[in-house]
Amino acid sequence: MTVPTGRRERKKAATRQKIADAALRLFLERGYDAVGIRDVAAEADVAVTTLFSHFASKEALVFEQDRDFERRLTQAVTGRAPDESLVPALRREVLALVRHCTADGAAPIRRMIDGSPALREYEESMRLRHAESLAAVIAADPGLSRSTTVCRTIARFAIDAYALAREAPDPEAALDEIFRMIEAAWEVTRAPRAT
Repeated sequence: MTVPTGRRERKKAATRQKIADAALRLFLERGYDAVGIRDVAAEADVAVTTLFSHFASKEALVFEQDRDFERRLTQAVTGRAPDESLVPALRREVLALVRHCTADGAAPIRRMIDGSPALREYEESMRLRHAESLAAVIAADPGLSRSTTVCRTIARFAIDAYALAREAPDPEAALDEIFRMIEAAWEVTRAPRAT
């Protein structure tokens, strides 16, 4: 998570984290469907309106790092070294995200998400949004020069790689395999050079 600089931003970030922590604790203790927004607000000692100023929905409480993940994915493109190729930069960031989501302690959260149709649906819409944001930054990079369709396809592949690797017995080996295919797809779309 990005560290806010000003006092007000730090206070907002602390409140947001307090709400997210309270929600996750309640969801894991009682079950996602058994906990209401008012329960979370009471546990975090904030008003319901304060909760909604930080999170748009109950589902968003589970995916509290959504904005940070999206930022990290887009920054893998915009912040890469001038001589670094796109696909290795994406692979590195996707691997970091997979490691985060498969770390010790993540299994109960994953089971909760997998067990809830509302959370699975929210996660899918989040993944599509991440793919669109990623596609936009790829398309905006003049050094990459591919069609919008190619940029959207590669972005979707990278987002799907995250989901597939996260579920694999050996996530890193799965990413190696998947990103070899992504690299091949990216290379095949290179504009033909004039001879």
